[in-house]
Amino acid sequence: MPFINAKISKKVTEDQEKELKTRLGQAISILPGKSESWLMTGFQDEYHLYFRGDNSEPIAFVEVSIYGGPDRTAFGNLTAEITKIFGEVLGIAADHIYVKYSPTADWGWNGGNF
Repeated sequence: MPFINAKISKKVTEDQEKELKTRLGQAISILPGKSESWLMTGFQDEYHLYFRGDNSEPIAFVEVSIYGGPDRTAFGNLTAEITKIFGEVLGIAADHIYVKYSPTADWGWNGGNF
C-alpha cells in the first residue's frame, strides 16, 4: 500500500509525469513486499519550494507513505533510486531532493483497514 507524493518546483510535462509514474512503479519493488500493483502516485508541479532560502534551481520534496514497519536499508536504496529518477527525468540535482518516509500500521482501503 505505498503512496508516493511529490511536490516539484518546476513545470512537469505529461510525458515526464508518465515516465516518473512508470519508473517509480518499478522502483517501489526495492521495498520488501511492495509492488506497482498497489502503488498510488501524486505529483504537484510548480509548487513553491525554497531550499536554503533560495528557489532559483529546481527542487523536489518526495513523500513515501507505506503500510508496514520501517526498513532503513531498503529506504536508503529507494532514496538513491528516487534521486536518480528525478535527476534523469526532471534534471533536479540530488542535493535539491528531500525524501521523507512515513511507515504506518494503520492503512485503510476499500471501506476497511488492514
